[in-house]
Amino acid sequence: MSATSFIRGRVGIIGMGWVGSSVAISSLHAGIAEELLLNDVREEIAEGDAMDLAHGAMFYPSARVRTASIEEMVECDAVVISAGRGGRPDESRLELLKDNVRLIAELGRRLSGCRGVIVMVTNPVDVLTRVLTDASGLPPSCVIGTGTMLDLARLRQELSLRIDVNPRSIHAQVIGEHGDSEVVLWSSATVGGTPIREWEGWDGAAESDVADAVRRAAYEIIRRKGATNHAIGLVTADLLSCIMRSERRLLPVSRVQSELSEFRDVALSLPAVVSREGAVRVVEPEMDGAEKDAFMRSVEVLRAAYGSIQGVT
Repeated sequence: MSATSFIRGRVGIIGMGWVGSSVAISSLHAGIAEELLLNDVREEIAEGDAMDLAHGAMFYPSARVRTASIEEMVECDAVVISAGRGGRPDESRLELLKDNVRLIAELGRRLSGCRGVIVMVTNPVDVLTRVLTDASGLPPSCVIGTGTMLDLARLRQELSLRIDVNPRSIHAQVIGEHGDSEVVLWSSATVGGTPIREWEGWDGAAESDVADAVRRAAYEIIRRKGATNHAIGLVTADLLSCIMRSERRLLPVSRVQSELSEFRDVALSLPAVVSREGAVRVVEPEMDGAEKDAFMRSVEVLRAAYGSIQGVT
């Protein structure tokens, strides 16, 4: 199948708030769908966004934009879920949990026959990825959270400012929870193939500050403008591109782990091969002792969070 045929598909977005709108415009500019379907519980919001985006058709690759029911989205090649309440200043992602669980469980049941890949964006993304997987009955590989893709983008941007190198030349991993317990794998981070800890001018003492800046980034943005939307829109469009083009890139996405015994049945981020079939192969990266301990703590944080919602759905 040609690369062109991969991108001539149908993408749905459920939830047209700040994030859903940013996902929509980023996806249109990326040219990843022939048809973009929008849905929101506030029908006029979805209608207005569809009209607004359609009026810009001469500025992005050909695509039809319209509203659709959730039932129609079962036939999409990919469905993005950005519905739910956003975070408040100084609120952890896990504090959002119970407010969004019921909504996501209901969406999962309505999308149970989905033939494509579902992409979870709503926070707390890891726990909600598991909620959606359980409620939909779909294979874990077909329900993917954006996970730590945004955290990794923030890390690379922060490092680029400190060492004056383009973010694309910086390679690192952020794994575990998309949130306060996430883990930066400094032991394997490189710049142009050189370990960052050997990079001229790099101060290892800055690692803690950089990791904290990445963890705090969302809180700082929410404190200033009330929400984060543009970067996650770009991240989600990149993930959709990988799915629709079946690129088989390794991305740090969240999914329910079904093969790695130490954290089986927990949804969290590890590098995974992403294709049209979803996150089909998960890779456990090399970690030093401190990183592995921190990662297992993140696993337990997510286990406890999921345990706290039993009976909510």
